[in-house]
Amino acid sequence: MTPLPNAIDVTALGKVAVLMGGSSAEREISLMSGTGVLNALRSEGVDAHAFDPAERDLGELKRDGFARCFIALHGRHGEDGTVQGALELIGIPYTGSGVLASAMALDKVMTKRVWAAVGLPTPRYVWLAPDEQSRERIRSVPDELGLPLIVKPPREGSSIGISKVAGYSDMQAAVQLATQYDPDLLCEEFIDGEEVTCPVLGHGAAAQALPVIRIKAPEGAYDYQNKYFTDVVQYQCPSGLPAAEEAEIQRIVVQAYRTLGCRGWGRADLMIRASNRKPFLLEINTSPGMTTHSLVPMSARAAGISYERLCVHLLVHAALDAPHAATAAPGA
Repeated sequence: MTPLPNAIDVTALGKVAVLMGGSSAEREISLMSGTGVLNALRSEGVDAHAFDPAERDLGELKRDGFARCFIALHGRHGEDGTVQGALELIGIPYTGSGVLASAMALDKVMTKRVWAAVGLPTPRYVWLAPDEQSRERIRSVPDELGLPLIVKPPREGSSIGISKVAGYSDMQAAVQLATQYDPDLLCEEFIDGEEVTCPVLGHGAAAQALPVIRIKAPEGAYDYQNKYFTDVVQYQCPSGLPAAEEAEIQRIVVQAYRTLGCRGWGRADLMIRASNRKPFLLEINTSPGMTTHSLVPMSARAAGISYERLCVHLLVHAALDAPHAATAAPGA
């Protein structure tokens, strides 16, 4: 990992809005992430202010003189290209991926289609639109993917609405849970093995993977509650994986990130199949969590990058898809 620059003139960043909260199912986590980022930026001398798009109109950003935004929103209306598009229209640079990459990455089906098109490994899946969710069709999914399998809403994060289905009789309950969050349905082959995650910083050819984190949850239950509100999950960083295996995961993750056109930062989640140690990409997050339990800060710390320095680095690289004349980053 190339060291991050030390000398940054934070006054040149101007007035900064930390977008947090929002209206998605991940609002609670976003408020936790945003508070952490806000405190970190202020501790580094940045003129940072909290801004909740669920309570204020985004047009106020321009009126109130904000020069750039740190997006600490998660899920819909924050990580799906909508906020990014609004910021493009008003010309305020923002952290993370642009409109198209954000929209594609939040949609797990679209992400898998793009990855599959370039030969990246991702579990087999069945996508069911609302008019394809008859009881008979749902019951046939295990015949295609085998058991156990995973049922999830394709456009949510933080393990919201996800079920592991062990038998045919569990399918309907899993579908009912997932469709509370998304009318579409993603059923995915279950990969039996270890879960890992790997963050990426940068853009294009300069994108670099941070250290891989190995995740060990009780009985494999790396769910919403265990992700954010308990300390029962074990994280290994350094991962302890063989060096060649970690390097291959990092290579795949950077390729997956670049294939979607991501920029700034992101974090890919993967499973390593126990039988042959083959890694499979599950999804990529373009606005990862920044809470006390979050994984990007953990990986960055293992690479010698503090939480505060990471936040400033991401803010310095805030950008627009179509840059306006006066929005260049003040030194990278």
